[in-house]
Amino acid sequence: MSLRENLIVQAKAAQISSRQLAKAGTKEKNKALNLIADKLLARKNEILEINEKDMIKGQNNGLTKALLDRLKLTEARIESMALGLREVAAQEDPIGEIPQMWKRPNGLQIGKKRVPLGVIGIIYEARPNVTVDVAGLCLKSGNSVILRGGSNAFNSNKILTKIIQSGLKAAGLAQEAVQLIETTDRKAVDILFTLNDYLDVLIPRGGAGLIQKVVNESKVPVIETGVGNCHVYVNKEADFTKAKKIVFNAKYSRPAVCNSAETLLIDQEIAADFLPEMARIFAESEVELRGCKKTRELVPKIKEATEADYEKEFLDYIMAVKIVDNYEEAVEHIYSYGTKHSEAIITENYTTALSFLDDIDAAAVYINASTRFTDGSEFGLGAETGISTQKLHARGPMGLKELTTTKYIIMGNGQIRE
Repeated sequence: MSLRENLIVQAKAAQISSRQLAKAGTKEKNKALNLIADKLLARKNEILEINEKDMIKGQNNGLTKALLDRLKLTEARIESMALGLREVAAQEDPIGEIPQMWKRPNGLQIGKKRVPLGVIGIIYEARPNVTVDVAGLCLKSGNSVILRGGSNAFNSNKILTKIIQSGLKAAGLAQEAVQLIETTDRKAVDILFTLNDYLDVLIPRGGAGLIQKVVNESKVPVIETGVGNCHVYVNKEADFTKAKKIVFNAKYSRPAVCNSAETLLIDQEIAADFLPEMARIFAESEVELRGCKKTRELVPKIKEATEADYEKEFLDYIMAVKIVDNYEEAVEHIYSYGTKHSEAIITENYTTALSFLDDIDAAAVYINASTRFTDGSEFGLGAETGISTQKLHARGPMGLKELTTTKYIIMGNGQIRE
């Protein structure tokens, strides 16, 4: 069979299994989630051995230190994936919920019932944990999922998908509810774009190039996850101790993820006192700073920032710096360069903090906390299928409810329309 024919077979199987999964009870779905978690832990060593092969291949392909960190699985990360599945299992099942119900004068009872989206396609890059996270959320929300992971994580994704399918089978659910496209041929993505007879939605997770390709070319409806050009703004009334910890964490803890901060904004009034020490902290950890003219006057060793640096999602140990005259300039900079993902202000001024919440248009807006918290697990969702920066259907970390829609249910007793 051709690649297209193979993908249609997978899509048809996903469509059939989605009908079964939509009717599955909460106990069945939770049993599957917990069995998958058990199997992940039982086969931990096997997963690590296979992931190491992907790591060696990634090193040979010249992946950066930050991208290798995204690809790497450890015992702790596998345990975290298993815990995430158990957290999803412990959450309330959204399927079947009736959030609204009302009665019309003619006696008709009309309500809205929460139902799955159907068949979801996920296109993502070299983060094997996404395989488990999205499979778990799709399973609990009654959706089938077709996974198209990055080529650098191909072997890791294959073993994880097989483990997920074995858990589904043991729980009496269709293995086809979670499928991986087992080819690194990029034509597979182009074919997915055309399968609107089978797929209900596509969700891309990755860099700007991938996301824009999906948005611009797909015939399947798309939930756009966002590029994370995130900012931390150190206001003139910031607590320096808090600010240094937050800025460092937002950039350094995992720079290759979308909630990592890419630009540091500092008020002119405090820059001379704050920036040199912050630059020293970053230099000790080999984080490269690129700054404006005022920044370089205070710390001459910092590289000069270009316009492109303020627009870029580095996904690396690099951060742009700009000294702003005041709050208004900081907000304007964020509006000009931000991607409406996650933005933070560090300030002890309550009024300024509340103004920032109102003035900034982003999926997540922080006061005195790191942007690194924009994550389904950290928000108590168990996991996420992505972080949406659009405004239709879903925004921010997408948990269980964001993978559902509603249908009207109408209950009558012989009524006809006059």
